[in-house]
Amino acid sequence: MFRKIGLVVHPGKREATDMAGKTAAFFREHGISTVSLQQDPEGARDADLILTFGGDGTLLTGARIAMEREIPLMGINLGTVGFLTEVEPEHLHECLEAILQGAYQIEERFLLKVCVSGREEAFLALNDAVITRGGFARLIRVECEVNGEGYGAFTADGMIAATPTGSTGYSLSAGGPIVQPGMDCMVLTPVCAHSLQKCPCIVSGNAEIRFRLSADRQQTAELQIDGMDRGRLKAGDEVLVTGSDRKIRLLRIHPYHFFTVLQNKLIEWGTKH
Repeated sequence: MFRKIGLVVHPGKREATDMAGKTAAFFREHGISTVSLQQDPEGARDADLILTFGGDGTLLTGARIAMEREIPLMGINLGTVGFLTEVEPEHLHECLEAILQGAYQIEERFLLKVCVSGREEAFLALNDAVITRGGFARLIRVECEVNGEGYGAFTADGMIAATPTGSTGYSLSAGGPIVQPGMDCMVLTPVCAHSLQKCPCIVSGNAEIRFRLSADRQQTAELQIDGMDRGRLKAGDEVLVTGSDRKIRLLRIHPYHFFTVLQNKLIEWGTKH
């Protein structure tokens, strides 16, 4: 039985706020406390479940807290696609009852660990780590090694290292492959590379990927982790990406049928964009 549930709500969706309010009232009636993690970030200290109300972006916001606190996470989908979210709005009450009764499963997902040369902080990523030129006009040049072996130097808009979970996100839009979530691997995907020979590549989950912003030219780039800016990179900086020993735990009410979800979501995506 969960004792305290953290809520993460899309700030621009009235429906998300209303559903979060109904959720808080439901759990309050059953003796379970809730806390808005946007209003009270410290409330995550003793939360033992996080629910998000929005799309995949809102879920990734909740995921940063869930990864840090090592607690389960579940998303109610109010977004456009929602690959990661578990429940559609019309099934909210069914979902809350299932949580109350313990009628759920926990699915573990692979995470990336991302370190930047000269910085102490390490980042965890559920979806991807991206080196991008951001708003700068020039393409960037990024050298890439896998387990110390040169994979190539890419003149491109950017480079993506994605988890299987993240393979249906930015990596897919950049031409990367779709990878089944349970796979233990990482995906390397160049973004608009200035060469016809630079293809995406799948590497082992225990590989060590090293990106280096080439020092032979004046350039800067940005590092983004799960869509969040994590600082500027300068020429010569290195970003080390490995698989993490930690996992994120997604709470599932229903069995997760990946290929059914994939077909439904990609059809939906195509009609809404």
